[in-house]
Amino acid sequence: MKYRRFGKLDWKVSALGFGAMRLPTIGGDRSKIDEELAIRMIRYAVDHGVNYVDTAYRYHDGKSEILVGKALKNGYREKVHLATKMPLRMVRAREDLDNIFNDQLKKLQVEYIDNYLLHGLNEESWAKVKELNVIDWAEKKIAEGKIHYLGFSFHDNFDVFKNIIDSNKGWTFCQIQYNYIDTESCDRTPGPEGLKYASSKGLAVVVMEPIQGGNLAVKPPKEIENIFNKAKTKRSPAEWALSWVWNQPEVSLALSGMSRMNQVIENVKSADNSGPGTMTESDLKFISKVRKTFLNYGFIGCTACKYCQPCAQGVAIPEILAVYNDYYKNQDDTMMITEIKKIYEKLINAGKGPDKCIRCGQCEEKCPQQLPIRNLLSRANMTLARAS
Repeated sequence: MKYRRFGKLDWKVSALGFGAMRLPTIGGDRSKIDEELAIRMIRYAVDHGVNYVDTAYRYHDGKSEILVGKALKNGYREKVHLATKMPLRMVRAREDLDNIFNDQLKKLQVEYIDNYLLHGLNEESWAKVKELNVIDWAEKKIAEGKIHYLGFSFHDNFDVFKNIIDSNKGWTFCQIQYNYIDTESCDRTPGPEGLKYASSKGLAVVVMEPIQGGNLAVKPPKEIENIFNKAKTKRSPAEWALSWVWNQPEVSLALSGMSRMNQVIENVKSADNSGPGTMTESDLKFISKVRKTFLNYGFIGCTACKYCQPCAQGVAIPEILAVYNDYYKNQDDTMMITEIKKIYEKLINAGKGPDKCIRCGQCEEKCPQQLPIRNLLSRANMTLARAS
């Protein structure tokens, strides 16, 4: 495992962090984690050098922290920095902060949190942080030894990001979405400008969504698959995405939300070969070509064969995947994005949207492309609902 400096701290973090947001489940129910497999996966990662585990209060309908607490028993707690987050959307009054935090300590079975984040900061939630003086609350927890380092995860543009960093000198780290597709500041990420700014201020930068929620690892359209097949350097699509993130010296670590043991094994191996400057000029040109092609054809190799139809819940799967692809293909076209939003809203209003998916998995059994349809629908719902 390769290690990198964590901002100003005299501590080095593993290049790969274990994100506990997409743990293996039973029957497609996010609240029913396959505990035996999930614990085995986390401990395998730690045994192979991973020393950062990230979870949150709301992950897996509140069950992720419980699972992580179990996984870190038997000496594993002492081997990692444990990160979790305050769900600001659930906070209505200042007393909620203590109630939620105490519940987190109980679920995780710990006395303190190494790395504590304010979850999902944006312009709106930052106003709540100031209104309830959440920073003062966090500083008291630090003084009590209940929190060691304070940070935040972020979903907004660079200007908001810069303001949040500059408004509090007590930040140790931040967590942003960053991958070779999301390379510009927008309403979900501060982009490379934000990465460099945070690093210049001494903050450790934790990257989430390095594989864009799995989009960059699913079976792509043939046009993109042909490009990967011709690459001089042989890497899996997931390894290409992670390597691109790790190639940048400002990045402290990349979180991966792994849901299968083979993903853990593959990502640990990829981390062993990671580091700034490990990608050649030819590799970077290759990734640039892949990015441009993704933006032309989309992420998903759905052929609209409709073998997945009819869905028992009425979800218009091919139409949703097409809309999801079109959203990313037209990021620079405001008029097209407006039309795409209208199409998505019509699907929702007709009761055919991804929000109706119960994750039964029947569509995946029928899909000749073997696409992870349930995860794609979930990502589509999260992305397009926020955009509408």
